[in-house]
Amino acid sequence: MGDRLRSTLMEDLPIHLILEILTSGRLAVIDLISLELTSRTFRGTHCLFPKMFKSLVDYAAFLLCGFSPIYASLHCNAQKELLYRCNDNWKHLLRFLQAVEQSSDMVRTSAGNMQIRSGRYHTLLIKESAAYSCGSSLCGVLGHGPETTQCVEFTRISFPVHVQVAQVSASHNHAAFVTGSGQVFTCGDNSSYCCGHIDTGRPISRPRMVEALKNIPVKQVAAGLSFTMFLTRKGHVFTCGTNAHGQLGHGETLDRPTPTCIELLASISSVVQIAAGPSYALAVSDDGTLYSFGSGTNFCLGHGEQHNELQPRAIQSFRRKGINVARVSAGDEHVVALDSTGYVYTWGKGYCGALGHGDEIDKTTPSHLTSLKSKLVVQVCASKRKTFVLVDDGSVYGFGWMGFGSLGFLDRGASDKVLNPRILESLRSHHITQISTGLYHTVVVTNCGRVFGFGDNERAQLGHDAVRGCLEPTEIFMEKS
Repeated sequence: MGDRLRSTLMEDLPIHLILEILTSGRLAVIDLISLELTSRTFRGTHCLFPKMFKSLVDYAAFLLCGFSPIYASLHCNAQKELLYRCNDNWKHLLRFLQAVEQSSDMVRTSAGNMQIRSGRYHTLLIKESAAYSCGSSLCGVLGHGPETTQCVEFTRISFPVHVQVAQVSASHNHAAFVTGSGQVFTCGDNSSYCCGHIDTGRPISRPRMVEALKNIPVKQVAAGLSFTMFLTRKGHVFTCGTNAHGQLGHGETLDRPTPTCIELLASISSVVQIAAGPSYALAVSDDGTLYSFGSGTNFCLGHGEQHNELQPRAIQSFRRKGINVARVSAGDEHVVALDSTGYVYTWGKGYCGALGHGDEIDKTTPSHLTSLKSKLVVQVCASKRKTFVLVDDGSVYGFGWMGFGSLGFLDRGASDKVLNPRILESLRSHHITQISTGLYHTVVVTNCGRVFGFGDNERAQLGHDAVRGCLEPTEIFMEKS
């Protein structure tokens, strides 16, 4: 009887079942490495997988890479280059792919799944499916009701129904939340109808469901200055709000009070990531094409000119060079993009060195940031005249304007410029998994689930009220549950 009830070890299973378990559960790289280190079964060779792989786990990592849309979209030579950049290690390559995919989503930490987003004077955080906010509650952007004008620490946001929050976007005066079931809630200034509610132009001080998308599951939101983008699970993009520059992508300049599908994108591509600037928008398709539309000011659309684009237009310089874009970040006056092999490109206004090319010259089309070509980058982040780049080893590089200490360099004055990418020594002791920067402040999440912030804290956007500014990264704590 005891033998029959004995727990079955994974090693006791047939190899083909072990392989199915390893690949069907979308295990993180650390899980695969742990299995390889603790059991000879996963290190050994069983002649049941190609000899080119070092172990069963190595083969499982290879198969998991094939499931990634980023890797699958690459042509053969690009796949080989990426493997080479990952030291011919499939687990390393899988770690890169998972980190890139998480950069616009939740990141996995030892304290649970998390996401951090900086607004103009506030910060939003998701931890284990709960949403928190701190800073200035201008127009109700923090979601705590009309009586709240400021939160000096991360405070949990209450929703009208029980939800598990999966993704969030912070803008100047409004915020959007996506739940695990794909529903969308918004709060903040709705005078431009950017919150997607047609029946009110007044501020919405608590999260409210966007009824127009109730039966359309959404996976990502991106909040611009007075407009919002919604990416559905089917890869379609909806937009609402102000449309003076064509930033809603519908081929004209009519404002939209409720989310409307961008038909052109729906007809030609499946979108995997979106980003919203002040009055322009970006969309990355599953084949690595980057589309831009809206205001052409500061060359942010990447077409070599400053004309407005009323509907999505592919950035041809990437297509001509066979470059697949994986992720993109929209700054106030410039753009930074990450390709599928870990290289970085910047364009737009070069003021204060925000483009990282050693000068302040504007770039009218995407320009490869060659000083980082030896680094395998997993996330890019742009904001007001500054840029951050997160490398796969957890280190962060920054460049641009040092105002209010929001660039994180302790030996620089508040008005200094950093023209070339430089590693943030102040974060070197931590393994950073996600970074977000607002107007004058920056926040990061470590692989241990700790949150640090630096820069301006005038409105408690760094989650504490002890000082008005932090030149050195300071840990941010949440309210006691």
